[in-house]
Amino acid sequence: MQQLLEKLSTELKLRNYSSRTVKSYVYCVKKYLLFVKKNKYKSGEDAIKKYILCRQKEGVSWRSINIFVQAIKFFYREVLGEPQNIDIRYQKKERSLPVVLSKKEVQRIISVIDNKKHKLLVSLAYGAGLRVGEAVALRVNHIDFDRQVVVVKRGKGAKDRITLLPKKLKDDLEGFIAGKKPNEFLLESERGGRLHARTAQKIFQNACNRAGINKQASFHSLRHSFATHLIESGIGIRFVQALLGHSNIRTTEQYTHVSTHSIGGIKSPL
Repeated sequence: MQQLLEKLSTELKLRNYSSRTVKSYVYCVKKYLLFVKKNKYKSGEDAIKKYILCRQKEGVSWRSINIFVQAIKFFYREVLGEPQNIDIRYQKKERSLPVVLSKKEVQRIISVIDNKKHKLLVSLAYGAGLRVGEAVALRVNHIDFDRQVVVVKRGKGAKDRITLLPKKLKDDLEGFIAGKKPNEFLLESERGGRLHARTAQKIFQNACNRAGINKQASFHSLRHSFATHLIESGIGIRFVQALLGHSNIRTTEQYTHVSTHSIGGIKSPL
């Protein structure tokens, strides 16, 4: 089994998948192979369906289920070279709305953070609409003060894009990167090197607790809030799509459903 997993890892790396995806796919396939071995199933479509059903009974989210399906399909197609078509449909998405913080809530969260680096991390994530992985991966030369943009390298889908550099953070950023080399991480960990995404998430959660935020917000809620607030301020959805780096406009359109701009002038019949 270990040889198959190593071959899977190699195939993913050759296709330039991110290290996070490689780790995730290897984990998913390993769990599947152990399931097949434990239950003495014959490897194939029936075994995959039984495994997916088992995951569903465990209450695994549709997102995780779909990652398992993608990983196992890739394994059969690219590693085992199975010629037959594996007819397994993806899970239907749950129609849940993103958690959006108000501007006052974002302000409260940022205001309770005393550590300058942590405050800058949260402020930049909101002000530029960054994913947590993008925020911790920023390097000094990704900040373009002349053009007032942040260059996001190898975001989701291995795509580069540019987004907004908040003017309010210009002085803090210039002071923070003074003396650093262009290729150094912008927000290094205490031990040096890249700040871990889990650390960034913990920083945000601690700030939410201190600020008394009762919503089920995550670090990604900063990105949701960035997009929603832009739409509420009248920015066209195509511009928001470009800033977020969405390939499909439908992904960006979800923020029109949580924006109060379109319903602000409607009075309740009550």
